[in-house]
Amino acid sequence: MRAPRLRTVNKAVAPFDLNKFPTKFIDTFAKEIVYIMATKSSMSLEGTEWEQIFAKCIGAEWKPSNVGLDDIVLDNCCWGAKTVFGTNNIKKQKTVRLISGRNSPIYSYGVDNITSENPNEIGKLVLDIWNERVSAMRQIYKFVRTVVLVKSKDYSDYLIFEFDTIRYDPELYYFKWNVRMNLEGYEKASGKHKFTWQPSGSQFTIIENIPNKRLHISIKKPQKIDKETILKAINFDSSWYQIVSDHIEK
Repeated sequence: MRAPRLRTVNKAVAPFDLNKFPTKFIDTFAKEIVYIMATKSSMSLEGTEWEQIFAKCIGAEWKPSNVGLDDIVLDNCCWGAKTVFGTNNIKKQKTVRLISGRNSPIYSYGVDNITSENPNEIGKLVLDIWNERVSAMRQIYKFVRTVVLVKSKDYSDYLIFEFDTIRYDPELYYFKWNVRMNLEGYEKASGKHKFTWQPSGSQFTIIENIPNKRLHISIKKPQKIDKETILKAINFDSSWYQIVSDHIEK
């Protein structure tokens, strides 16, 4: 639905349009990844690292939060950042499963005997918890987004995309228990699997489509820089430390 034309109100503008990242984004991202590859003894790229890299790429502030929806902030926009491993051919990957917090109807609503309840009722409560978190963020920020990094298993290829973080109308979905007694939510209109919720641990997962307008970046692996080379480059010697207390047996 198009936004209505307003005569007297200045409409807020996002820092940039969805998936139209700033000019220096790719160059900054590549530098950060190559640096990690060159200096880490064993390559890995986890959530907090991706949050910091994305913040640097767009010139935003990294503000890790417990909610996970506003870890990166720039003006009137916030982002939650997710990173997942891709399939064997991420170029053709169409969807991702994103862990999106812990939603506990037991804690939030005092519901007991979860698995014996009507699955649609439990599904509604799970979505209501998610929706309340999103609403709380939208009271603070005009734009709330999620940015996703899909990484290949050898860390040579990356997909990057973002989407608006939205509320979900429970009336548009139906829920059922699977054979593992996890709750699955499906779109009524298409029958597509959209949510998974695990009673054990209360983990809530959302299945998102990967848009056609996403970045696909391939990065050449650098040679590893060994520890001694780094220590020599920064002129490390005994002046870098002092003995505060000595409990070494002599």
